[in-house]
Amino acid sequence: MSKLLVKKQAGTGRIAHVTPENAGWTHVGFDLHKLKSGDTVSAQTEGREVCLVLVSGKAGISAGGTDFGVIGERMSPFEGKPWSVYIPEKSDWTVTAETEVELAVCSAPGLGGGLPVRLIAPEGLGQETRGKGTNTRYVTNILPEGQPADSLLVVEVITPGGHTSSYPPHKHDQDNLPRESYLEETYYHRLNPPQGFAFQRVYTDADVSGKRELDEVMAVEDGDVVLVPKGYHPCAACHGYDLYYLNVMAGPKRTWKFHNAPEHEWLMKA
Repeated sequence: MSKLLVKKQAGTGRIAHVTPENAGWTHVGFDLHKLKSGDTVSAQTEGREVCLVLVSGKAGISAGGTDFGVIGERMSPFEGKPWSVYIPEKSDWTVTAETEVELAVCSAPGLGGGLPVRLIAPEGLGQETRGKGTNTRYVTNILPEGQPADSLLVVEVITPGGHTSSYPPHKHDQDNLPRESYLEETYYHRLNPPQGFAFQRVYTDADVSGKRELDEVMAVEDGDVVLVPKGYHPCAACHGYDLYYLNVMAGPKRTWKFHNAPEHEWLMKA
């Protein structure tokens, strides 16, 4: 199995756990908690900022001394926009499930920005449609570049069955602004219906001998996480199964400047 594929664990509690240490990188952290009604999870952000995303379900959330009450409305990530909470470094947070809940904990280094805790409600989220034809996908910006944070960028995407996404292939693994930014990235995948699967390739450019430093193709099932430390990372959703993914990105500079694979860039004009 690819070292970039983190398979979903069975049961409840924390069922996915990605840290800079176990991913072999510097910035992005991602946890996924599956909670039963009445379950509680708490943590300290310490030196990291956090974005809590209710992938599904309703929960009472408090953070940094603010009680946001019970939030959440969708019971599936395929049903509209999410509720989220931004939490700066050196803060605590608690989530208590009112229903069954899938809670994503997205994290990255705090940079001492002194930002307040804030609720990110569905009505404040921008949505856009990207691509054409069978490259069409639907994007919800949870914590985009234009909204305050120290390091984190968080977005979710729904790709209809039979469509491609993160395509034409693009990368963001060079700290070479304004042309390209260095961003590590995780993909948390869900399928509808859940017995489906999708594919994701993560690969780097070939050298003069035709060899690639990284070239992995993964069959992704419902609940899997894919790590993207570098390189291009397109996805393909199989016919009959819609693909949802939650992206977490972070790097030394909080900006998303990507570079398309030159051999496939013609698709942007097709």
